[in-house]
Amino acid sequence: MQKSNNHFAQMCHHTWAGGTKQVWNNMTIIIGFIMVISMVFGGYVLAGGDMGVIFYSLPFEGMIIGGAAVGSFIAANSFGDLVTTGKSLVKTFKGPKWKEKDYIDLLNVMYTLSKIYQQNGILALDEHIENPQDSAIFSQFPKLQKDHFALDLITDSFRMLALQFDDPFQNEDVINRKMKKHHHEAMKPAHGLTTVADALPAIGIVAAVLGVIKTMGSIDKPPAVLGEMIGGALVGTFLGVFLAYLFVAPLATKLTTIEEQDAAFYSVIRDIFIALLQNHSPTICVEIGRGNIPTGLQPNFYEMEEARQDLAAAA
Repeated sequence: MQKSNNHFAQMCHHTWAGGTKQVWNNMTIIIGFIMVISMVFGGYVLAGGDMGVIFYSLPFEGMIIGGAAVGSFIAANSFGDLVTTGKSLVKTFKGPKWKEKDYIDLLNVMYTLSKIYQQNGILALDEHIENPQDSAIFSQFPKLQKDHFALDLITDSFRMLALQFDDPFQNEDVINRKMKKHHHEAMKPAHGLTTVADALPAIGIVAAVLGVIKTMGSIDKPPAVLGEMIGGALVGTFLGVFLAYLFVAPLATKLTTIEEQDAAFYSVIRDIFIALLQNHSPTICVEIGRGNIPTGLQPNFYEMEEARQDLAAAA
């Protein structure tokens, strides 16, 4: 009874700690953007700058720069890529898809499949590999079951064993190629945002040049008026650089980091499967996979032991 209470308390602690950590991870991008705006414009005002020129020019310069950036991005991408990018922007605030519990679930799935394979052969896995949506094993872990790539990577790898394709080195090469393709596709939004960030300073110059053209058409105006018009034109250059390096580039970097972290989930599948082909026991295979989980999401050895015991008790 005492052991059960301790286990429950430990689970509650990990859940609370993990949830708090995730909230702070999600908040960093918002806190960072607030600091950027506060420090840049706060410093400008404290130095005696007049926000009136910026406020007056901002809607027009923003329309030119933002519209041109979004329009060129739409022209350069397919509709599917645009939808994916929109979802990825949401991901920058939500954080990585795979949490510590998901890694524990993955290790449990791979342990169960590996144990059945070693004890009863590949034919015993047929119902789970060919119909994973109806599998009693996969159904215990709906989040994993809904991820098409993870599910296909697991089922296809075991399916290759049924076809006598069991060389560890060749299997690793095949799996790496699949992962490389998936990662390349997942990184498209981040690469697209990086391209936009690179283009924004030049678009800002375009807006500034248009402002200069407007100013030159009013060269007969008083110096005070011309000064305001030139200041408004320079807002375009400022806005392009400001958006590029302080907003879009950080979003692209954040998204890249998230995709890299999520990619580690699939690497664990590969490592466990290759260890299985090298005739290691299911426990050793899972331990090899656990060792390659990102440090911040890695369950310890005893947590995995308890998770495995809970899985066996529920079976």
